[in-house]
Amino acid sequence: MRQRLLLLVLVGLAIAILIALANGDGGTIGPLSNRDFSSLTYKIALLVFVAGTVLMLFRERFTQAVTAALLWVVVGLVLVAGYSFRFELHAMADRVLAELIPGRVISQGRTVAVARTSGGDFAIIAQINGARIAMVLDTGASSVVLTRDDARAAGLPLEVLDYTINIDTANGRTRAAPVTLDRVAVGSLVEHSIDALVAQPGTLKTSLLGMSFLNRLQSWEVRGDRLVLHGYP
Repeated sequence: MRQRLLLLVLVGLAIAILIALANGDGGTIGPLSNRDFSSLTYKIALLVFVAGTVLMLFRERFTQAVTAALLWVVVGLVLVAGYSFRFELHAMADRVLAELIPGRVISQGRTVAVARTSGGDFAIIAQINGARIAMVLDTGASSVVLTRDDARAAGLPLEVLDYTINIDTANGRTRAAPVTLDRVAVGSLVEHSIDALVAQPGTLKTSLLGMSFLNRLQSWEVRGDRLVLHGYP
């Protein structure tokens, strides 16, 4: 049976090749020209030959072969769809992570958003001089204020700090040292040479993102449970 099928396929292919070789520029066969007919016949015969060969080789495992082929087709379609909607999927993933991870920033161009925590604050993960710093938004603070540990992580020279500025914290009045931060980034918003303070050890639990950073932005607002920061274009 295999030999007969293969012989029929080969004969069909040979006929198609002969038609192609004998093809002239003139004349028609039905609605097709001789050239178009021979080309179509050749392609059909070639397709039959390939399909017949595959069928003979995988006849005993035809179901498995078809299943595997369909699986790869589905995988290919998923990859194409994922690539086509990559920007939408990335934005969706950012929104989900922002709800699950306190301080996670959603960036879209020069606009970033942060979800409110269950405690009612806006926790923000900022990059200060390249270091990841967990901060809390404090619009009542005239400046960015760092704890001593966060200042150390940001590479500030703690040994030369001069605590000469009086500040009020949740734990009462204390002193802080003025510094200048080379780089402060919140998501896609990056500002340089930001005035800041370093609180005395043990007086501040969490660093504060204050007005010395917010004043550099075009605007900022609270929309429901989201803080939205807009940078200049």
